[in-house]
Amino acid sequence: MEKIASFVGLPLQWDRTSLFKAEYELKSGEALVATLRFRSVWGTFATAQSAEGCWTFKRVGFWQTRATIRPCDSEEEIATFQNNTWSEGGTLVFPDGRRYPANTNFWQTQYEFKTEASEPLIHYHNRGIFNPSAEVTILPKAREVPEVPWIVMLGWYLILMMQNDLAATTVVVT
Repeated sequence: MEKIASFVGLPLQWDRTSLFKAEYELKSGEALVATLRFRSVWGTFATAQSAEGCWTFKRVGFWQTRATIRPCDSEEEIATFQNNTWSEGGTLVFPDGRRYPANTNFWQTQYEFKTEASEPLIHYHNRGIFNPSAEVTILPKAREVPEVPWIVMLGWYLILMMQNDLAATTVVVT
Protein backbone atom coordinates (compact mmCIF):
# COMPACT_ATOMS: atom_id res chain seq x y z
CA MET A 1 0.00 0.00 0.00
CA GLU A 2 1.04 3.56 -0.61
CA LYS A 3 0.68 6.30 2.01
CA ILE A 4 -2.53 8.32 1.89
CA ALA A 5 -0.61 11.54 2.54
CA SER A 6 1.09 11.25 -0.86
CA PHE A 7 -2.28 11.54 -2.65
CA VAL A 8 -3.21 15.08 -1.63
CA GLY A 9 -4.91 16.67 -4.64
CA LEU A 10 -4.91 13.44 -6.67
CA PRO A 11 -8.03 11.45 -7.61
CA LEU A 12 -8.96 8.61 -5.27
CA GLN A 13 -11.83 6.14 -5.52
CA TRP A 14 -13.56 3.91 -2.93
CA ASP A 15 -15.07 0.75 -4.45
CA ARG A 16 -16.60 -2.44 -3.11
CA THR A 17 -14.44 -5.51 -3.75
CA SER A 18 -17.10 -8.23 -3.40
CA LEU A 19 -20.85 -8.55 -3.78
CA PHE A 20 -21.04 -10.89 -0.81
CA LYS A 21 -18.75 -9.11 1.67
CA ALA A 22 -18.67 -5.58 3.04
CA GLU A 23 -15.11 -4.91 1.91
CA TYR A 24 -13.87 -1.79 0.17
CA GLU A 25 -10.64 -0.53 -1.36
CA LEU A 26 -9.40 3.01 -1.84
CA LYS A 27 -7.32 3.31 -4.99
CA SER A 28 -5.69 5.90 -7.17
CA GLY A 29 -5.62 4.25 -10.57
CA GLU A 30 -4.18 0.80 -9.83
CA ALA A 31 -2.38 1.89 -6.65
CA LEU A 32 -3.98 0.46 -3.49
CA VAL A 33 -4.11 3.14 -0.80
CA ALA A 34 -6.41 1.76 1.94
CA THR A 35 -8.97 -0.89 2.81
CA LEU A 36 -12.12 -0.91 4.93
CA ARG A 37 -13.58 -4.25 6.02
CA PHE A 38 -16.68 -4.84 8.11
CA ARG A 39 -16.71 -7.83 10.44
CA SER A 40 -20.27 -8.60 9.27
CA VAL A 41 -22.42 -7.36 6.40
CA TRP A 42 -25.04 -6.29 8.97
CA GLY A 43 -22.71 -4.97 11.68
CA THR A 44 -21.14 -1.59 12.40
CA PHE A 45 -17.66 -2.76 13.43
CA ALA A 46 -15.06 -2.13 10.71
CA THR A 47 -11.29 -2.33 10.39
CA ALA A 48 -9.52 0.32 8.31
CA GLN A 49 -5.99 -0.19 7.09
CA SER A 50 -3.45 1.89 5.19
CA ALA A 51 0.35 2.15 4.98
CA GLU A 52 0.10 4.54 7.95
CA GLY A 53 -1.56 2.01 10.26
CA CYS A 54 -4.68 0.14 11.31
CA TRP A 55 -7.79 1.48 13.11
CA THR A 56 -11.23 0.26 14.06
CA PHE A 57 -14.53 2.11 13.79
CA LYS A 58 -17.69 1.16 15.63
CA ARG A 59 -21.01 2.93 15.84
CA VAL A 60 -22.60 2.89 19.28
CA GLY A 61 -25.83 4.26 20.71
CA PHE A 62 -29.36 4.30 19.44
CA TRP A 63 -30.91 7.77 19.70
CA GLN A 64 -27.64 9.68 19.95
CA THR A 65 -25.25 7.64 17.81
CA ARG A 66 -21.55 8.15 17.75
CA ALA A 67 -18.66 6.29 16.18
CA THR A 68 -15.56 5.35 18.13
CA ILE A 69 -12.11 5.42 16.57
CA ARG A 70 -9.38 3.19 18.05
CA PRO A 71 -6.02 1.88 16.90
CA CYS A 72 -6.27 -1.84 16.09
CA ASP A 73 -5.66 -4.07 19.12
CA SER A 74 -6.36 -1.20 21.53
CA GLU A 75 -9.23 -0.16 23.78
CA GLU A 76 -8.11 3.50 23.76
CA GLU A 77 -10.44 5.85 21.89
CA ILE A 78 -8.35 8.35 19.96
CA ALA A 79 -11.43 10.27 18.80
CA THR A 80 -15.19 9.99 18.46
CA PHE A 81 -17.56 11.10 15.75
CA GLN A 82 -20.75 12.55 17.21
CA ASN A 83 -23.57 12.17 14.74
CA ASN A 84 -26.05 15.00 14.36
CA THR A 85 -28.72 13.85 11.92
CA TRP A 86 -30.67 17.10 12.21
CA SER A 87 -27.76 19.20 10.94
CA GLU A 88 -26.97 16.70 8.15
CA GLY A 89 -23.60 15.73 9.55
CA GLY A 90 -21.77 15.63 12.82
CA THR A 91 -18.48 16.44 14.50
CA LEU A 92 -15.21 14.58 14.85
CA VAL A 93 -14.02 15.25 18.41
CA PHE A 94 -10.47 14.69 19.68
CA PRO A 95 -9.42 14.33 23.34
CA ASP A 96 -7.32 17.51 23.03
CA GLY A 97 -10.48 19.51 22.22
CA ARG A 98 -10.10 19.82 18.44
CA ARG A 99 -13.42 19.52 16.60
CA TYR A 100 -13.76 18.93 12.86
CA PRO A 101 -17.29 19.30 11.52
CA ALA A 102 -18.56 17.01 8.77
CA ASN A 103 -21.61 17.59 6.66
CA THR A 104 -23.54 16.16 3.77
CA ASN A 105 -26.10 17.52 1.34
CA PHE A 106 -29.78 16.57 1.36
CA TRP A 107 -29.32 13.76 -1.18
CA GLN A 108 -26.20 12.45 0.59
CA THR A 109 -24.18 12.62 -2.61
CA GLN A 110 -21.59 14.99 -1.13
CA TYR A 111 -19.78 14.60 2.19
CA GLU A 112 -17.01 16.76 3.61
CA PHE A 113 -14.78 17.19 6.64
CA LYS A 114 -13.66 20.72 7.50
CA THR A 115 -11.30 22.34 9.97
CA GLU A 116 -12.58 24.26 12.98
CA ALA A 117 -12.16 27.39 10.81
CA SER A 118 -14.45 25.81 8.13
CA GLU A 119 -11.60 25.12 5.69
CA PRO A 120 -12.25 21.98 3.61
CA LEU A 121 -10.03 18.98 4.41
CA ILE A 122 -11.51 15.97 2.62
CA HIS A 123 -14.34 15.86 0.09
CA TYR A 124 -16.34 12.77 -0.98
CA HIS A 125 -18.62 12.47 -3.99
CA ASN A 126 -20.85 9.47 -3.30
CA ARG A 127 -21.76 7.63 -6.49
CA GLY A 128 -24.14 4.87 -5.55
CA ILE A 129 -26.29 3.06 -3.04
CA PHE A 130 -26.65 -0.44 -4.56
CA ASN A 131 -22.99 -0.57 -5.58
CA PRO A 132 -21.37 1.88 -3.17
CA SER A 133 -18.45 3.92 -4.47
CA ALA A 134 -17.13 7.41 -3.98
CA GLU A 135 -14.58 9.78 -5.41
CA VAL A 136 -12.36 11.29 -2.72
CA THR A 137 -10.33 14.48 -2.82
CA ILE A 138 -7.84 15.26 -0.07
CA LEU A 139 -7.37 19.02 -0.06
CA PRO A 140 -4.02 20.79 0.62
CA LYS A 141 -5.06 21.95 4.11
CA ALA A 142 -5.16 18.26 5.12
CA ARG A 143 -1.34 18.16 5.08
CA GLU A 144 -1.49 19.95 8.46
CA VAL A 145 -3.63 17.25 10.09
CA PRO A 146 -1.65 14.13 11.13
CA GLU A 147 -4.86 12.07 11.55
CA VAL A 148 -5.90 12.47 7.90
CA PRO A 149 -5.11 8.85 6.94
CA TRP A 150 -7.76 7.43 9.25
CA ILE A 151 -10.12 10.39 8.73
CA VAL A 152 -10.20 9.54 4.99
CA MET A 153 -11.29 6.00 5.91
CA LEU A 154 -13.71 7.20 8.62
CA GLY A 155 -15.53 9.41 6.11
CA TRP A 156 -16.22 6.42 3.87
CA TYR A 157 -17.34 4.42 6.92
CA LEU A 158 -19.79 7.19 7.85
CA ILE A 159 -21.17 7.37 4.31
CA LEU A 160 -21.80 3.62 4.39
CA MET A 161 -23.53 3.95 7.78
CA MET A 162 -25.81 6.68 6.35
CA GLN A 163 -26.66 4.42 3.40
CA ASN A 164 -27.48 1.55 5.76
CA ASP A 165 -29.74 3.86 7.78
CA LEU A 166 -31.48 5.04 4.62
CA ALA A 167 -32.03 1.46 3.47
CA ALA A 168 -33.42 0.48 6.88
CA THR A 169 -35.75 3.48 6.89
CA THR A 170 -37.00 2.62 3.41
CA VAL A 171 -37.80 -0.94 4.47
CA VAL A 172 -39.66 0.25 7.58
CA VAL A 173 -41.68 2.89 5.69
CA THR A 174 -42.78 0.60 2.83
